[in-house]
This record gives sequence, C-alpha cells and structure tokens, in this order.
Amino acid sequence: MSPAWETVLAKAGLQVTPDEFLSLVEDAARRLAPPHPDPVGYFSPEQREALTDVGLDLGPATRFDTRPRARSVVAIAVLRDSALTVGEAARRLGVDPSRIRHRLGVGRLDGWKDRGGWRLPAWQFAGDEVLPGLDVVLAAVPTDQPPLVVAQFMTTPQDDLDVDGKAASPRDWLLAGGSPDRVAALAAVVGTPA
Repeated sequence: MSPAWETVLAKAGLQVTPDEFLSLVEDAARRLAPPHPDPVGYFSPEQREALTDVGLDLGPATRFDTRPRARSVVAIAVLRDSALTVGEAARRLGVDPSRIRHRLGVGRLDGWKDRGGWRLPAWQFAGDEVLPGLDVVLAAVPTDQPPLVVAQFMTTPQDDLDVDGKAASPRDWLLAGGSPDRVAALAAVVGTPA
C-alpha cells in the first residue's frame, strides 16, 4: 500500500494499517445486501404497480450504481473501526466496565454487539465525558434504527439546529449547549419517510 493511504487513515484517526482497513471494508461489503439487488422483490404486486405508475424504475441495479453502496461500506467500516470497546469507554469515562454495560442496557449509551463484545460509536463521547443530553436523545431514537443511521443523523448538519448562523449536527448542537429536547424531537423521526 502507498504511504498516502497511511496518511489518510492517520489523519482520520483510524488506528489500522491500510490492509486492515481494506479487510474491514471487505467484511462490511459481505454483510451488506447483495451488490446488485433486485428491488422488485421488496414490494408487493400492488406496491410495484403504484411505483412504476409514477415512473420509478424497479429494475435491478447495474454495475454503474456502486457509489452509494461503496460509500455505505466505507461508512460502516469507519464506524466499526472508530468504535470503542466497553473497556476503552470505561477508561475514557473513568468508570468500571459494568457501568458501561449498564448504560448500554438501559439505553443511555448506544452500541452493538460485534466480535463477542459491545462496540460503542465514538460520536457519543466528548473527551472524558458522554455527550451532554445523550440519554434524552437516545430515548427518542426509534429502536429499529441501525447504528450507522443513528451515527449519520448525529453527525450530519440539520437545518433545524443553528449554531453561530450555520446548520449544526446534533452532536455539535449538544456540545454547544443546545437543548437535547430539540434534538430528541428530530431523532424521533429518524428513519421514517419524509
């Protein structure tokens, strides 16, 4: 691998070699939907008819449709690699690992099971503390939303959250002292069609 790869990974704060990163990407790609899914299979005959009537193409994806999938694979790999273990989160917060597991169990921290243990996305930490208001926000997130969707929501600027005249991500809004109730209201509809 080229030194440029190592530089990009280091600047992103990912503590893996380029080969390890590519292995993570490959693993995430295997776990995602097939590379060329046939969208017709996701809908009933009535739904297919309604969707094609309004002009949507429900034909199988082609090899030219790979960028969104590739972006998702990379996002999942980065989310997974930058996540903390229970032990790492406990050290960061200065608490016993049992407290981290308890917070996961009652929904005061976000995480998923992977490789025999919990993984906690890094976006929910601010230095040696938990993101202010996180418990309020997590309580509002629909339980069927996967970690990548929650991470994208928490780190993507939202027009309804303004910090210094600019749209802010929910994470930045909370770090700036914004109301967690406002973020919770937005989080409550994460994953629902607009």
